[in-house]
Amino acid sequence: MRFQCRQNSLEGRSTVDRLRAPAARARRLRRARSWAEESSADRPPVRLPDTRAAGRPPRRGRGRAAAPPTRALIGRDGRFLAEQPSWIADGAPAERYANVAGKTVFSAQQAVVEMLTESGDLEGEPKKITHPVNFYEKGDKPLEVVTSRQWYIRNGGRDASRREKLIERGREIEWHPSFMRSRYENWIEGLNGDWLVSRQRFFGVPIPVWYPLDAQGEPVYESPVLPDEAALPVDPAAQPAPGYTEDQRDVPGGFTGDPDVLDTWATSSLTPQIATGWETDPQLHASTFPMDLRPQGHDIIRTWLFSTAVRAETLAGSVPWRHTALSGWILDPDRKKMSKSKGNVVVPNEVLEKYGADAVRYWAASARLGADTAYDEGQMKIGRRLAIKLLNASKFVLNQGVTEASVLGTGAASPGTDPSVIVNGLDRALLARLREVVEQASKALAGYEYARALQLVESFFWSFTDDYVELVKDRAYGAQGPEQQASVHAALATTLDALLRLFAPFIPFATEEVWSWWRAGSVHRAPWPSAESLGQADQADPEILTAVGVALSGLRKSKSEAKVKQRTEVLSATITAPAPQVEQLQAGLGDLKAAGNVRELSVVEGDAGDSLLLVGDVQLAPPEQTEQA
Repeated sequence: MRFQCRQNSLEGRSTVDRLRAPAARARRLRRARSWAEESSADRPPVRLPDTRAAGRPPRRGRGRAAAPPTRALIGRDGRFLAEQPSWIADGAPAERYANVAGKTVFSAQQAVVEMLTESGDLEGEPKKITHPVNFYEKGDKPLEVVTSRQWYIRNGGRDASRREKLIERGREIEWHPSFMRSRYENWIEGLNGDWLVSRQRFFGVPIPVWYPLDAQGEPVYESPVLPDEAALPVDPAAQPAPGYTEDQRDVPGGFTGDPDVLDTWATSSLTPQIATGWETDPQLHASTFPMDLRPQGHDIIRTWLFSTAVRAETLAGSVPWRHTALSGWILDPDRKKMSKSKGNVVVPNEVLEKYGADAVRYWAASARLGADTAYDEGQMKIGRRLAIKLLNASKFVLNQGVTEASVLGTGAASPGTDPSVIVNGLDRALLARLREVVEQASKALAGYEYARALQLVESFFWSFTDDYVELVKDRAYGAQGPEQQASVHAALATTLDALLRLFAPFIPFATEEVWSWWRAGSVHRAPWPSAESLGQADQADPEILTAVGVALSGLRKSKSEAKVKQRTEVLSATITAPAPQVEQLQAGLGDLKAAGNVRELSVVEGDAGDSLLLVGDVQLAPPEQTEQA
């Protein structure tokens, strides 16, 4: 590990703090409270770590000022250092410091006031003020800053060349969505100190270092004792240093273990290396690192993602993965971030039991990468309805007697029905539309736009069930002869086969259930559908299905407005449409008449410039005539 230990962290910590992991909770534990110079002089204040690197420049960005030296005054007992710091000049400054040495902050304040008064430098009388200070959450004393030794990893904060290298590595990664890369680069460009990785916690991965103790029992930090790499992992608090015995721990002339543990991000940043067998399976590591994808939230780009990039660059001179997919937060219905403190968190098992896993997954998959998403049970209801509709539509298709052999095949690698069996224009239009959906959904998924892929597949599915299935029922039952029936059966089987594969990532349980009804194995191990498997579908006009579906909706609307049943016979009707749609309607006219129960149906070309398809002059059979039929 390329660590550096140095005494330039400004920190304050107590034994209590050490056990309560304050470094990780510093932001939560700090709060503004009024302090009116009424501190007790009897006991030292509780101390909390401040992980600011010593010598921090006064401004961020690339224009960095020279770092001032660290000048600590407060000791670990909460009092001013008893010994005069070396940076305080002899003479009058040293005499003044002697008046505060060994005193608490409160007592030192009083001493400073007295010295200013004696020298005549104090203007007016001292007045109590109220201002924000940092407090330990379980105490009533303010925090004071002290110095301590800490471990760091170089991250470009103090090294311009390393900073530029990490930015360059970020540009080697494909970001989804792409604009998230700016957060990564902005974070790096704003760094002004190295990465503090040591923490004062009870639990964590120990830093595997010991220090020899001198005759006074003080650690000799300049001569650390390191374990052999083959002995890792080790816990210096539980195992003696190499060359020492346990009875020499913490005694003069013996050794002491480093008491700190590694920061969470310092260990989790190695997940790509650990998962690929780094230093345990060289062959696996060589074939799988860098990994392909890191999915994570956008809020930890500056922590988990950046720290992982730092480790990969340091250890391997590489990126850790080639892609990163960054999701947003789940917000409550009022679009506020969920948190336990606000009490607006939803327990997942409740909605899973209420709507089912497919419905919840459908809602989650509807969220775009990089965008925050509101918790919406309405979307889950839609997902549940979609899964149920898929089950019911599949039952209709399979009840026609179709099998795996009914699916179109394009050669020895894909045996099945010969594509030439598709003789009906409406069937060819369905497969042409399916081909478009397969191509567009595949492209969307390749670009990590899974919400777009779901939208495309779902839109096609509802068109398939609401329009095509209703249009072809007459042919599917054999009313127009075996040739037409074979055509529609092949189209139905091929479409169902593709839809199950397309929907599998989004509603996995419903698709797996339907797959088991007529296919062996699992849909989740089946190949992704390809446009090539749909035969000559690219030569058909997919808009035939759209035009015929619009005409069928017009006939249904006429019956609804007349407040009659949908099976009421239409004695005659006229469809007015632009010239291109007239030709499309002719290709599906037989199915349209059967689905709408139309006796006479005329299709005429509309006036020039009129782009609407209209159904008019609808003459319905009397109710009693329909009942007799």
